[in-house]
Amino acid sequence: MRLIGAILALLLLAAAPARAGQVFDTIKARGSIACGVNVGTAGFSLVGPDGVWRGLDVDFCRALAAAVLGDPNKVRLVPLTAEQRFPALQAGEIDVLIRQTTYTLGRDTSMGLRMVEPNFYDGHAFMVRADAGISGLRGLDGMSICLVPGTTNEAVTVEQLRTSAIRFTPVATPRTTDMAAALAAGRCQAAGADGSSLAALRTLLERPDDYTILPQRISKEPYGPVVRRGDDEWFEVVRWVLMALVEAEELGITSQNAETLRRTSAQPAIRRLLGVVPDLGSDLRLDPAWAYTMLRAVGNYGEIFERNLGAGSALKLERGLNRLWTQGGLMYAWPMR
Repeated sequence: MRLIGAILALLLLAAAPARAGQVFDTIKARGSIACGVNVGTAGFSLVGPDGVWRGLDVDFCRALAAAVLGDPNKVRLVPLTAEQRFPALQAGEIDVLIRQTTYTLGRDTSMGLRMVEPNFYDGHAFMVRADAGISGLRGLDGMSICLVPGTTNEAVTVEQLRTSAIRFTPVATPRTTDMAAALAAGRCQAAGADGSSLAALRTLLERPDDYTILPQRISKEPYGPVVRRGDDEWFEVVRWVLMALVEAEELGITSQNAETLRRTSAQPAIRRLLGVVPDLGSDLRLDPAWAYTMLRAVGNYGEIFERNLGAGSALKLERGLNRLWTQGGLMYAWPMR
């Protein structure tokens, strides 16, 4: 009987979810978070003339640092190409990958990784010269198209265009930013990437208005942070940091009014999120004021989107699917209670 009991105990232990907290503990001991980001895409992660990294993904890294370590500057940004990103995460060179990475079944189930929660919704598109007179996908027939190897963009282009009997010649470019030089030099006649990436790419061209992004989207491309499988605690921290950014926008909490609302608001949801009462941080091993500290540092999801991608940015993207669910979009925070 004792042997049977021991065997049952081992089976139950093996079936229990991993909560080792190794990544979280390593981060706390190190005093910084290693975030994998794109090598350079405006709106998501790009070094400015002042040497400062900016972008939606960069701000999410800083939000994590503020929530976990109390300081948005305690991050180490690791620029990674599409081909480098997964091996770097698998090898433990970074703690989290926040780099325009599309969530797919294969990536979530076969690589030892976990897709956390989308922080941006996009779709694959094509950019061509405006004077080419192309208004739809059929106009791409016979063209050479710049694509980044190892991305879902490459796979989607091959699948969709060949299925539609549209002939094309792929031209490999190591990074999305390399497409600008390739287009300008005439090495390819079109560029294929997610719509937001193409909008960023267009800002790098000498004459941006000479290029147009076709309106069709031929895929679903949900982006979001990725972590290694097997550490539920770190997975939960990353997920709930994103949820808190969205929840704050839903509640009208901003970087400018968070302090005042923490002192004066009687609304239970606001008091919970800002760490007044009750404590939402204990189960995540975070300070009671983790969300307040984070929001004061980087703002809510809407603020982050606006300054990096929206009307206040060089890209001037419509929020579209990235609007709150109450405004017809897909951004929806789970109840924080």
